[in-house]
Amino acid sequence: MTVEDSAPEATVPEIDTSKPHPARMYDYYLGGKNHFAADRETAEKGLATWQSGRLAARENRAFLGRAVRFLAAEAGVRQFLDIGTGLPTTNNVHEVAQSVAPAARVVYADNDPLVLAHARALLTSSPAGRTAYIHADLRDPQSVLSNPAVREVLDFGQPIALMLVAVLHFVPDEFKPGQVLATLIGAMPPGSYLVASHITGEHDPVGPATGARAYQAAGLPAQLRDSDQFARLAFNGLDLIPPGTVLVSEWRPDDDAPRPTPAEVSWYGGVARIP
Repeated sequence: MTVEDSAPEATVPEIDTSKPHPARMYDYYLGGKNHFAADRETAEKGLATWQSGRLAARENRAFLGRAVRFLAAEAGVRQFLDIGTGLPTTNNVHEVAQSVAPAARVVYADNDPLVLAHARALLTSSPAGRTAYIHADLRDPQSVLSNPAVREVLDFGQPIALMLVAVLHFVPDEFKPGQVLATLIGAMPPGSYLVASHITGEHDPVGPATGARAYQAAGLPAQLRDSDQFARLAFNGLDLIPPGTVLVSEWRPDDDAPRPTPAEVSWYGGVARIP
């Protein structure tokens, strides 16, 4: 089944190529081609002092794949709500989940209209499963939860994996991220899971902070958090899956190969079960 869009075309804003967007900048870090001059310019300002930024983005992407594989293969999760999904690339959530369980269902949500255009063209589900995309903003969680496509594709009587990967650092404290998380987690059925990751300045006080300032100067909200702040925000009251809140490169790696240093990664991640 191809991607479904629940919102009428008129409600989706036009793509503004003059302003950078985190989804397109992330695509640039990963080596994709779906970005514009404004995205590249802001990204390069951050990369000037955080030279391992591209490596960190790749490590975060690999963490997402391992987390989804764990949820589908070991935890038995068959439904995923991915908010702040970014542009389609390799090993998207539905591809990983449906490689384990072809009937898995996935809803993607992002506030970049370019993501919608590419999602329609590229994100196709296995015949047994379903995949949908909605244009929505994490900072308005009710708009996500009440969207007809979300309610049509996902069964809120069964566990759901809530994916907030590489997005919480775009929700500074003034946007009340704790309330956003409480609303989303409170809507998840018992036995659901949360997957989250977040950039930190703990191991490299210069690079990530410079990147955050570059985002802020471009009008993009950004806030670094340390491991304790991230854990309290994302996983308070939840049951963390071992190894807990760790660098994304250290979360259940596939092999014993040498891994990047903490300063090169500067990105925490974790998976927790919602009681």
